[in-house]
Amino acid sequence: METLTFMLNNLPAIGQRTLEHVSIVGVAVGLAILTGVPIGIAITQNKRAADIVLYVAAMIMTIPSIALFGLMIPILAQIGQGIGYLPAVIAVLLYSQLPIIRNTYTAITNVDPALREAARGMGMAPLQRLSQVELPIAVPVIMAGVRIAVVINIGITAIATYIGAGGLGAFISRGISQTDPRQLITGALAVSLLAIFADYFLLWVQHRLTPKGLRLAPARIARAT
Repeated sequence: METLTFMLNNLPAIGQRTLEHVSIVGVAVGLAILTGVPIGIAITQNKRAADIVLYVAAMIMTIPSIALFGLMIPILAQIGQGIGYLPAVIAVLLYSQLPIIRNTYTAITNVDPALREAARGMGMAPLQRLSQVELPIAVPVIMAGVRIAVVINIGITAIATYIGAGGLGAFISRGISQTDPRQLITGALAVSLLAIFADYFLLWVQHRLTPKGLRLAPARIARAT
């Protein structure tokens, strides 16, 4: 009951911290999509380049979040942005690269070669094939990568409070430092609910972006079997 009372009494603060959290994750993942999808498409042309890019992205994912946030401080301190919003966004952007690049690469390389040949036979140029055939088919897998990136980084962004970026991690940080389980539970619960909401929202976006023919195909297969 004490925790529930604390939440009700601090709804404005929870709302503000949630907006800060969403801002960091939203900007970082948005930038990751703008960079990761083109990179994922580009490396489909060269297996060696794909292996190198995916290996580097995987190595970044293995860096502990608190260490990566810490590394941002001396680097960005050179431009007066060692703590706060910018280093948090850059760190989350780096963590978002692997699932987006990997899923884009996998989706494009797994497009049925027969569809590519049919598009080529219709006289489509490479960019036309990419935009009108390959990318629409790849959308569900690419969006799955975006969903993974968002859910993972909602949790990681909670650590960003330790470099002054705010977000819902502020409740967790204060709960630990003040030995206050109310704040700790509030922060943890808010982060979890935000991740669940974001995942379901992006699942809906994925469904809307998927071409109608691909959405109907599983239902047709289910009826046939």
